[in-house]
Amino acid sequence: MTTPDKKADFSDVNVNVDTTAQKVEKADFSDVSVNVDTTAEKVGEQTYTVEKGDTLSHIAKQFYGKSSKWNAIFEANRDQLDDPDKIQPGQILKIPAAND
Repeated sequence: MTTPDKKADFSDVNVNVDTTAQKVEKADFSDVSVNVDTTAEKVGEQTYTVEKGDTLSHIAKQFYGKSSKWNAIFEANRDQLDDPDKIQPGQILKIPAAND
């Protein structure tokens, strides 16, 4: 003999959802200080390995903060670069100090 399927009765179940977002205090970073100092101007010549999509302007912006200084990188690498628009991934370029 088979009994008909009886559906579960949840009519007496109460639901209370509480989020921890209301109970967590926000982190206080007011006493944190940050000092970022670049070594580009304090260290002599550095090197950079060209990655796909790089340009001398992009590299100059990264090291000097100005894309217009691309020519300094080009001149420092004349031994391996004939055209500033033809750098290749994997090339190791000399990055002259910012004050050069």
